[in-house]
Amino acid sequence: MLRIANKLAQLGIILPEPSAPVANYVPYTRSGRIVHVSGQLSKGAAQEIKGVVGEDVTPEQAALGARLCAINLIAQFRAACGGDLDRVTQVLRLGGYVQAGPSFFGVPGVINGASDLMVAVFGEDGKHSRSAVGVYRLPLNYAVEVDAVIEIRA
Repeated sequence: MLRIANKLAQLGIILPEPSAPVANYVPYTRSGRIVHVSGQLSKGAAQEIKGVVGEDVTPEQAALGARLCAINLIAQFRAACGGDLDRVTQVLRLGGYVQAGPSFFGVPGVINGASDLMVAVFGEDGKHSRSAVGVYRLPLNYAVEVDAVIEIRA
């Protein structure tokens, strides 16, 4: 019991309140045991990672941004699970988007910031399929956005 909460505490991660949608969508949808979580942006309580990666933002800053996205995703997972993250049985997929400059090709390395955190928090259950895509622009000029699909226990 509280396995995931304890892991987050060991990692020094305090989950934020889930972000409210900024447009006409919901934070997550559920069909049976499958939960689709809307994209989360590269922002935390103390920092925001904004700008074009490879121009305004370094790859290391962007990877930290992807980690912030993952923390925000886990906050949404908690909401979808009624507060009990131990109900997450598998992180199935991450979709990662990086606002990349024209000569930046390290998009997969940036999204590792999110992938690595999912595995650190959920262990084997955090291993997932994913996409890592460089895009021209992201909402509100954030450097990274990541969405997720998870499976939860009923």
